[in-house]
Amino acid sequence: MNCKKIYPRTKDNQTVYLKSVIKNPNIMVGEYTIYNDFVNDPRDFEKNNVLYHYPINNDKLIIGKFTSVACGAKFMFTSGNHTLKSFSNYTFPIFFEEWGLPVSEIKDAWDNKGDIVIGNDVWIGYEAVITQGVTIGDGAVIGTRALVTKDVPPYTIVGGVPAKVIRKKFTEEKIKELLELKWWNWDDDKIKENLYFIMNKCRNQDY
Repeated sequence: MNCKKIYPRTKDNQTVYLKSVIKNPNIMVGEYTIYNDFVNDPRDFEKNNVLYHYPINNDKLIIGKFTSVACGAKFMFTSGNHTLKSFSNYTFPIFFEEWGLPVSEIKDAWDNKGDIVIGNDVWIGYEAVITQGVTIGDGAVIGTRALVTKDVPPYTIVGGVPAKVIRKKFTEEKIKELLELKWWNWDDDKIKENLYFIMNKCRNQDY
């Protein structure tokens, strides 16, 4: 397989391998992770979907392997915040030139929440919003238009505004087994050899 190519499917320009279109060094994406966009060019993911991600803050978007990101999903970073520690909600430090403030204080305009980390084999639904500082575990499912403001454990389905746990995808025992298995780290040949298991085994209700 050639994951360096942009489009996974012939004649489908709405779906891209994200790793192949990312240029920002503070956005790290694993192999085979896809993004679909039927509204905008999916190659513009950085511009349209990663918001308030300014270099001055040096925060990162980290997405694992084999993750699926649906159209319009957004990743909202710290620089879009207004600090809640200040007497005023106004972001004076950003307009340092206007108010004679030192540029070194610009980060005082927001409360730093940190990186956004998305695990492997995660499914992020249509127009979901992931906020700064959130970690989403391997195998999790983020519902359509969910607003995720807190960490999501592995193999957990969440939805709503703000997002809340709907249910676990599997039993705790099986989740532990899958996290130890880490099939997404297998080489391509081993994945091919085990596709029946990967695609079908977990459909069993007892799993």
